[in-house]
Amino acid sequence: MNLLRIASYLFTAVITTSLIAQESNTPTQTDWIDLYEPQDDAIMIHSLMKPLDYEPGHIYPVIVSLHGGGGRGTDNRRQLKIWNQHLADEDVRRNYPCYVLAPQVTELYQKSDLEKIQQIISGLPSVDTARIYMMGHSMGGHGTNILVQLDPDYFAAIAPSAGTGLTNTAPFIDATLIKNVPIWAFHGDLDPTCPYDRNLNLFNEMKQLGGNMKFTTFKGDRHNIPGKIIPGGDNGTTQFSSDHCDPETDFLTWLFRQKRPDR
Repeated sequence: MNLLRIASYLFTAVITTSLIAQESNTPTQTDWIDLYEPQDDAIMIHSLMKPLDYEPGHIYPVIVSLHGGGGRGTDNRRQLKIWNQHLADEDVRRNYPCYVLAPQVTELYQKSDLEKIQQIISGLPSVDTARIYMMGHSMGGHGTNILVQLDPDYFAAIAPSAGTGLTNTAPFIDATLIKNVPIWAFHGDLDPTCPYDRNLNLFNEMKQLGGNMKFTTFKGDRHNIPGKIIPGGDNGTTQFSSDHCDPETDFLTWLFRQKRPDR
């Protein structure tokens, strides 16, 4: 009887192991993180995911990914967030081949960071300079809104999430500087960290200016919305500041068809 039980146990273990092995084709957390290669240079700490099936004769867009406060440090790993995982999906990489540049900083983003980012991008081969994008959440959304004002003509589009600052953050966005930049902003309307009203006020200002800003509100959500930027969410409602806005509802489709007209 004991032998039968042992044999049954071993059989079950083999079957379980086989099923686990079959499921191992699904990328693990380590798998996608390893697609972002830590770069060893003196410019700034950053990781880079290169285009899938890179071909020298092609040119590729660049997505600059700015982490939030939880990604600060010098380990060159903590800056990789949920949207970096979404961008590392094999189907996404096949349909939207691009570079994804993920810098890591220890304090709020500033002019020197933009200069370093631009230096890194200038050294990448086969870059489509008409399609350089930037996105980030919280401190990264704040940084997105900061850096785009420093050089509005550099970016083809931006996607700041909860990027209008804390309750006590001094006003820092001059909408007139960026009204022509395609913007898709995101925010949870119950965000206790970065007040929703600040982003709504920016959107209303953009409406008055006839700017190019889409604003998606995730009803009932608080601060933790970055996982909805790329796939979307069934509680999201999007408003348009003018008829200049591209009405495309899929984020990546929208992003990759934005292009600087002068490049």
